[in-house]
Amino acid sequence: MRIPEHLAIIMDGNGRWAEQRNLPRMLGHHHGVETAKVIIEECRRLRVPYLTLYAFSSENWGRPDEEVDALMSLLNTFLERELQSLLTHRIRLNVIGSIRRLPAPVRETLVQTMERTASNRDMVLTLALSYGARDEIVEAARMLAHDAVAGLLDPSEIDEKTFSNALQTAGMPDPDFLIRTSGEMRISNFLLWQLAYAEIYVTPVLWPDFGVVDLHQALAEFGRRERRYGLTGGQLQHETRE
Repeated sequence: MRIPEHLAIIMDGNGRWAEQRNLPRMLGHHHGVETAKVIIEECRRLRVPYLTLYAFSSENWGRPDEEVDALMSLLNTFLERELQSLLTHRIRLNVIGSIRRLPAPVRETLVQTMERTASNRDMVLTLALSYGARDEIVEAARMLAHDAVAGLLDPSEIDEKTFSNALQTAGMPDPDFLIRTSGEMRISNFLLWQLAYAEIYVTPVLWPDFGVVDLHQALAEFGRRERRYGLTGGQLQHETRE
């Protein structure tokens, strides 16, 4: 099985999963957290170096206050509960997004977890929290403009590498594979710059039902893809022969 260097997942469908069963939406989120735990552990077993999960978007702040508060509490509980597992499996926690908008207790738990796992090297788990790719790109442009005005950066020297290094994912490879659950055909303001050449896989399975078998099916599909980066198949074959 060919394993992506960086797997990104849009974990969608928790609410619909609950609604289809006439259950409270938060019960769907609770089941979604359990799914996340299973998928993280399986990715670690498969030796996926980088895993990024879209956990809470900047647009999600527009949901009802009671749901947002419950999601924040669920996130805090998950981090506290899974710290030992992250340490045992040598997984380093990373976060991208506007973390300053998160409640103080959640921010504190995030910082403590990142500090405790900072030396882990077997996998990098990145949670996208209060994250929006357009916000990230605007912030990167603003930072580069500030450096240019301050005379620290020559605008003519700004290239793709410079811009990538100004993003919150600096130091990580771009995702080469994106999985989206629930069947929605969009990327929902997620890693717009970084997903430029990612293979995309959409499954109708709702996130709480997405299991190890579903993950393996997705990875099998990734293994069948020919990644051309704008070249032709013939060119790739020629380069391979050389």
